[in-house]
Amino acid sequence: MQINTAKRLDHFQTGIFTALNEKKEEFLKTGRKMYNLFIGTPDFPVSEHIRSALIESAKDPASWHYSLGDTKELLEAVKDYYARRFQVAISTDEIMSVSGSQEGISHLGLALCDPGDVVLLPNPGYPVFEVGAYLGGAELYFYDLKEENGFLPDFSAIPEDISRRAKYIMVSYPYNPVCAIAPDSFYRELIEYANRYQILIVHDNAYSDIIYDGAYGGSFLRFPGAKESGVEFFSLSKSFNLTGARISFVIGNKKIIDAMKLLRSQYDFGMFYPIQKAAVAALTGSLEEVKDQCRRYQERRDVLCQGLRSIGWNVADSQGTMFAWVRIPDGFASSEEFCMKLLEKTGVLCTPGSAFGSCGEGYVRFALVLPVEELREMIRVIDESGILKQS
Repeated sequence: MQINTAKRLDHFQTGIFTALNEKKEEFLKTGRKMYNLFIGTPDFPVSEHIRSALIESAKDPASWHYSLGDTKELLEAVKDYYARRFQVAISTDEIMSVSGSQEGISHLGLALCDPGDVVLLPNPGYPVFEVGAYLGGAELYFYDLKEENGFLPDFSAIPEDISRRAKYIMVSYPYNPVCAIAPDSFYRELIEYANRYQILIVHDNAYSDIIYDGAYGGSFLRFPGAKESGVEFFSLSKSFNLTGARISFVIGNKKIIDAMKLLRSQYDFGMFYPIQKAAVAALTGSLEEVKDQCRRYQERRDVLCQGLRSIGWNVADSQGTMFAWVRIPDGFASSEEFCMKLLEKTGVLCTPGSAFGSCGEGYVRFALVLPVEELREMIRVIDESGILKQS
């Protein structure tokens, strides 16, 4: 039988990620040591009180029934957390859980877009930003993020006709992959731009707790007019290392939240009760471990970026996220070529910037997921390999 899959799937390509994974498997067979800084999976443990909350809930037979939505306890915990952590007042009907921000963002376009709408997306961009808009049938318009502009969008460069047709704009700071943060003035300009053209704002706030050099990681919703303009995705994955549990929330404009709830009611039920209990424990517990974890990420950032500079690779310090965004050395035709050569010569695996869009070409992304001792060892290996002297 000939099976023809949906043509919409033709839009999605595994591309470089598949190639790098194959290269990784080949390398591992050689028995050489690998320094895997490819994927951003936190290597820090989940706090004991969060694990205990999940385990205790799982012992209750009633926890294994369908959860038809978010419990009152969970919604109150999110509301109180936003007041305590971000000084933002929200109501419980302005909150909805999603099975990770990736799932929520990938469905967002289905709830908001009609054919003919335009969605404004960053380039470089995290791939799922494009997925949600594409599945919603929207036209994709990519705005460039350039190093000389601090990786912030230039709203004046977006054509007038595109702005008038745009349904929503995706933004995210601290921003993976470019590791930049945004000043308060940016959010005010963003809200003013969105209001001028009646564009919804969607802010992915995954890394507010991994931000460096004393900068404040806040919420887009703390700015005047933000809640009227859009929503924010807030994740527990990176702050609390709950990546596998898939706990995130979309928060903000009630009409958007209601649309997302209606859509979700057609394909899913609520979050597994023990996971909701784990989320409550995370949100209501002490944040000292979260702050300590940020300090440890910054130590890794310092060791990596300062260490690379010490061996002649002129890299800028990451401002936030659990990554570093680095220009490739001279002498290489593309970021993909450099990644392959770096793995072959040193065992260091990173992600080519081209995987995130055309404006990512010429960069690579390192995940800060190795202890400082291994990072120091890795820098020595890179130096001894001579790869930085290729020209």
